[in-house]
Amino acid sequence: MQRFTTGTEAALSLRPDAPLYCFRPKVLIEDAQRFMRQFPGETAYAVKTNGEPMVLETLVKAGVKTFDVASPAEFAAVRAASKDAEMLYMHPVKAQSDIRLALETYGIRVMSLDHEDEIAKVLRIVRALDLDPADFTIFVRLQTKGHAAYELSKKFGAAPGHAVELVQRLDRIGFKVGLCFHVGSQIAESESYERALASADWVRSRAGVSLAGLDVGGGFPAEYGHDPNRKKPDIPTIDELLERLDLNLTEWGFKTLPLVAEPGRAIVARSFSLVVRVLLRKGRRLYINDGIWASLSDSWTGKITLPARFIPDPARKSRNGDPENVVPFKVCGATCDSVDILSRPFWLPETVDTGDWIEIGHIGAYSLSLRTRFNGFYPDDFVEVTTAFGDEGAPEGFASLETMAS
Repeated sequence: MQRFTTGTEAALSLRPDAPLYCFRPKVLIEDAQRFMRQFPGETAYAVKTNGEPMVLETLVKAGVKTFDVASPAEFAAVRAASKDAEMLYMHPVKAQSDIRLALETYGIRVMSLDHEDEIAKVLRIVRALDLDPADFTIFVRLQTKGHAAYELSKKFGAAPGHAVELVQRLDRIGFKVGLCFHVGSQIAESESYERALASADWVRSRAGVSLAGLDVGGGFPAEYGHDPNRKKPDIPTIDELLERLDLNLTEWGFKTLPLVAEPGRAIVARSFSLVVRVLLRKGRRLYINDGIWASLSDSWTGKITLPARFIPDPARKSRNGDPENVVPFKVCGATCDSVDILSRPFWLPETVDTGDWIEIGHIGAYSLSLRTRFNGFYPDDFVEVTTAFGDEGAPEGFASLETMAS
């Protein structure tokens, strides 16, 4: 992998016509180790966020020993990165064949569920393999709500009364039992965890079972940009959130239990940027070589504001407009699909034109894991960059702001 100091240097040196990912391993290590220092338990990186081999291998070097996995492909990816890493199979609904593979081939002994039929699946495999239920920790996932960019309790989680029954049933069988929840992705306030802990306390007090642990899930926010035309949202920093969570764990009496967190965005978001090229400017509309079917799903939804840096092509000698005037552009993706138009604008200097590049920062979470091969486009070119995106200087623009100016 070629190495550059900045994304700008990479763009001007390589002049890429295809999207180019800029990987920052130093940033990834720093953010992973910061989270591990501040969270009072085990850090299990959520592989779904970004499961690229370079990411998993770098996290192992950073000291991450535990990974949250959801599928056979993620089992294999983690094992390729580390033969000793522990895997937590935290997908609540699993194929029976995948459960067997997890237990028999990968030695996984920690899982989650939210329904009695899942207990039956797991128990069937445990008995078929003649394993001792006492060697397994099963986390019952609780339904909870929080203020987050992406709500996750609409699909998974047992209501408190149902969770009590599941905990008691697992305990009678002989499994070790824990509680877990997930307050949503990119949460907006620390009270989300406090409400979830109150629910977990309610279940614990009524189940009458000694718990083997508590998994507080993910949701920890990454650092993104914000609309300069609006008041900056009062979203807690990761440091503030973890400090408050630590206090809440103590207040609700969970600090004495083995604790697990499943961060994704908070660890990996800042470690990647994406350099895209403007294929065509048509008035206030830009056609770029990436889009909603590739790396820009967060920009498509408009729920995340990504910082962007304008990289003008030095080969263009004349330009129209004022380079200091930042204006909104409608952005169209590379595919032939007319749906491939971002729902929110990019705010960039009005001099941007055909052939220029845009570096989109803090794109390490989900951008790579959600990209598809639709229409034959699949960004897969990488370089290593040694400077953090923000350290090159303040970004000149933003990707995906709330409103489109008239």
